[in-house]
Amino acid sequence: MSVTPSEKVYASLRSAVLRGEFAPRQALKPQELATRHGVSLAVAREALLRLVGEGLADRLPNRGFAVPATGAERWQQIAETRSILEPAALRLAIDRGDLEWEAAVRAAHHRLAGTPHFDREGDTHLSDAWSEAHRLFHRTLLSACGNTILLETFDRLWTAGELARRWSVLGDPSRDAAAEHQALEDAALSRDPDRAADLLRRHVLRTAEGVRALS
Repeated sequence: MSVTPSEKVYASLRSAVLRGEFAPRQALKPQELATRHGVSLAVAREALLRLVGEGLADRLPNRGFAVPATGAERWQQIAETRSILEPAALRLAIDRGDLEWEAAVRAAHHRLAGTPHFDREGDTHLSDAWSEAHRLFHRTLLSACGNTILLETFDRLWTAGELARRWSVLGDPSRDAAAEHQALEDAALSRDPDRAADLLRRHVLRTAEGVRALS
């Protein structure tokens, strides 16, 4: 299947924003991007609007587009919403999950633990591979909740908060995320809903603290 010019530009811009090639609040100028990628202005704007839909760019009234600010209130609101909904979904998953769910959680955590955080030594932004393994682990933890609305909401919030997660490493460099994920797996598979829910709540909120530290 052929990839359209808009999809190519979108994929390139998305990767660049997530890798930190554009600074917070930096303007994303459609004409400059169109020239750089050899596409029309309409194609560049279409790609930027897709980024806006994912929370990776802001559309500014009469001023075009820009990378979101680290201090944007929405990062904290996303984290607050996740800290309420995801622990509740995890409680349901622990109650309803079977042996297949347990095996899936173990496999997802094994993949996460074995995936390097960064593509190269000296990188400051998380790699795409680690970020996807991270998403899969959290999604698998909740997958047995039996509530498709909760899982769809998780998917939307995860996408909306992806840039903040990548930034949070810069604001909290001493964080031991691997230990947090191990503790989450242990609590979930020990069928301890209170501990698992509390760990997940604090895990989500700490990411928000890392972003806040950059502001």
